[in-house]
Amino acid sequence: MASRVWRYRTTTPVPATVDVEDVAALVARFAAVRAEQHVPEAFPPEVLAEADDAAAHVALPDRDETAVPFCTIDPPGSMDLDQALHIERDGDGHRVRYAIADVPAVVRPGGAIDVEARRRGTTVYCPDERAPLHPPRLSEDAASLLPGQVRSAFVWDLRLDATGEVTAHDLYRARVRSTDRLDYAQVQHDVDAGTADERLVLLKQVGERRIALERARGGASLPLPEQQVDQRDDGGYTVTFRPPVPAEDWNAQLSLMTGMVAARIMLDGRVGLLRTMPAPDGAALARFRRQAAALGADWPTDLPYGELLRRLDLADPRHLALVHEATSLFRGAGYTPFDGELPTQQEHAAVAAPYAHVTAPLRRLVDRFGLVVCAALAAGEEVPAWVREALPELPGIMRGADQRASAVERACTDAVEAAVMGPRVGQTFPASVVDRKEGRVVVQLSDPAILGDAADPAGRADLGDRVTVRCTGADVTTGKVALEVTS
Repeated sequence: MASRVWRYRTTTPVPATVDVEDVAALVARFAAVRAEQHVPEAFPPEVLAEADDAAAHVALPDRDETAVPFCTIDPPGSMDLDQALHIERDGDGHRVRYAIADVPAVVRPGGAIDVEARRRGTTVYCPDERAPLHPPRLSEDAASLLPGQVRSAFVWDLRLDATGEVTAHDLYRARVRSTDRLDYAQVQHDVDAGTADERLVLLKQVGERRIALERARGGASLPLPEQQVDQRDDGGYTVTFRPPVPAEDWNAQLSLMTGMVAARIMLDGRVGLLRTMPAPDGAALARFRRQAAALGADWPTDLPYGELLRRLDLADPRHLALVHEATSLFRGAGYTPFDGELPTQQEHAAVAAPYAHVTAPLRRLVDRFGLVVCAALAAGEEVPAWVREALPELPGIMRGADQRASAVERACTDAVEAAVMGPRVGQTFPASVVDRKEGRVVVQLSDPAILGDAADPAGRADLGDRVTVRCTGADVTTGKVALEVTS
């Protein structure tokens, strides 16, 4: 679950930079990666024409909630704004209205945009550009919840009690108008400084209550270090392990909560598409417990593995290594369609509840279908035939799209790492051993922010060890960095 990744915390992160003169080779590599992974390029003319027509003829719902001051919270510069929120007090609890971009209003089933979106599956992000799921005329304009614009949206109207549990829910289409486009750092600053408006103060309250519920039900997040590649104003690039802010988790909790409500609607209606992941089996948990003991992590027998992961200190190289080993517990995620008979596998183990993707329709194909399913069921109507017919094929589309997006992200990051390390060939760096392979180890450097294989000629490096590595080579055209453990 990408939205739930905890990023590596560094106390004094110093960005590694790519000189401007090296950018041409790096951009060429980004283009080569997209070609290698068959990332769709420009939209066909018929798709662009249909998008222009759809944007000019959006049918707005009768229900009007433009007086509600929704706001969006996204990374800086984002234009494809899927979600807008408004939170108010409701007795001891809260009323959360979560508006989701009405992509079905601008994508005709079976039309040119629909066909192209099924070919793409998801938006693919690269450091220099992105390959969007939908034409920008829609995803960054007519369907995006941009501030000051009246838009059609699916509004999830959720009532929460004093603990954060959802006690009632509704889903309807309405006209909405976001009043503010915020980013995570801005929200965090305002909350910490005591200058945040009521919506953001309540976001913190709801987020923290939902986090407590997640912990109580045994939910888990894999806190793998997450690299961030950014383009600088001068055209160069930086690569860092970006520290997170709590506001990211508060905001993510709204999406998780909505996805859990959506899954319950689907299961009650006996039709839909769940995001599922099996719980780790006994053998995987036993192996992970042995690894935890070997790395010195205190893991009481009655403590769920998700809670152990929350307690790890990622500044400790042994704990960092344990996080990498925990990937074995987070395998098998996929999409499970059903229509009539309920599926055997219903839960997402990391969420510790049934869950569905319905909050990012501008960037992820399945969400459009999930929203239409839930809206129909909430209104007591039949789920459209075009949705039911698509359910069996969506898991395969998304599996291929996710694999492609992940491969592109990793290859582009590898290229930036190689560009960063090029001028540093021959230098040595402190690192932590986070995994082992036959005759090699995986090491993480904090500055520069590099994660890669290293030769271990002496064969003495062990999980969790602090070591020194030398960079012996770096090639931007292949994205390869050669490292060797020296001590």
